[in-house]
Amino acid sequence: MRVLLCPDKFAGTLAAQQVAAAVAEGWRAVATGDELLIRPLADGGPGFVAVLADALGGRRIPVAIVDPLGRPAAGEILLTDDGTAYLESTQACGLHLLSAAERDPKATTSYGLGALVTAAVEHGARTVVVGLGGSGTNDGGAGLLTALGATPLDDAGRALPYGGAALAAVATLDGAPRLRGATLVAATDVDSPLLGLHGASSVYGPQKGATRADVLLLDAALERWAAVLERDLPGCPPGLGALAGGGAAGGIGAAILALGGRCESGIDLVTRAIGLDAALDATDLVITGEGSFDHQSLRGKVVAGVAGAARDRGVPCVVLAGRVSTGRREAASAGVTETYSLVEHFGGEERGGVEAAMGRPAEGLRALGARLARQWSR
Repeated sequence: MRVLLCPDKFAGTLAAQQVAAAVAEGWRAVATGDELLIRPLADGGPGFVAVLADALGGRRIPVAIVDPLGRPAAGEILLTDDGTAYLESTQACGLHLLSAAERDPKATTSYGLGALVTAAVEHGARTVVVGLGGSGTNDGGAGLLTALGATPLDDAGRALPYGGAALAAVATLDGAPRLRGATLVAATDVDSPLLGLHGASSVYGPQKGATRADVLLLDAALERWAAVLERDLPGCPPGLGALAGGGAAGGIGAAILALGGRCESGIDLVTRAIGLDAALDATDLVITGEGSFDHQSLRGKVVAGVAGAARDRGVPCVVLAGRVSTGRREAASAGVTETYSLVEHFGGEERGGVEAAMGRPAEGLRALGARLARQWSR
């Protein structure tokens, strides 16, 4: 039996590599003769750099940065031999870096991400691929641009403070981004625009601590910001506020587009890098998964990409998740053969399954790996 293990992270508990290792351990305890191919995945969010480093090699270079509130933080870039740098926004802008009381997208900044991009450029990168996802910011990439040398100013010529709310007063940009000819690529799992009902503020702002009044303020501020970017950045495409992917990571996607960059599917980029297509062509069973398998999972996430590719090849695909809330019919239409939940494995919500799934995920995944081997191994 040839089995491909290609999960995403289980957010808040295990990295993708740890998920795959736990499932593999359980499987091998039952079916020692099977061939297991481990290909951890990421879609641009947390774990993006680690997954690509495992697949591509290269140098992982530590960089001193700041978090969404300007406090010292640690980041890194992956620099490969072909002159491409990979980095992830969550190291500087991640929601996980903030306590519940600190979550305020009116004040948080993407400045630390700009420090990562600057470091990549200074190390000679010709292409900088930025994984976007899981951010706690909503500043349209204003902090990123500031770190690159283009500072947003108000009507009086004063530099704006950090945060999305301050952009309500933006009038112009001072300076030019220092990219030394490098091309930017946003690797993202969302196609939301910057503005409007489906934009960064409306869809993702509440997850970051925004009230309804905050959402309206932030959306208006980003509309003004988009107009300034279109006017003051020569490479900025027209209609910035409506472009797909511009709303990723609180509008950082729009800043990358304004800098002449482009958006790509994070999962597609990663699957190409790790050679997932070839692995799928040579497997009998695919096992993937993520922390929560829900309606969002089928919209550009790792599971959707893997399940669809498996379906196209007639290969069964099993999804393991901390929690499963997607219906069987919906999952099957996306190419998913079976789903298994850690919460249910540990007895369900009424019997402490949630706490056990969060506290003992590796144990549960080992048990599920063994269960799958008993069911599927020939």
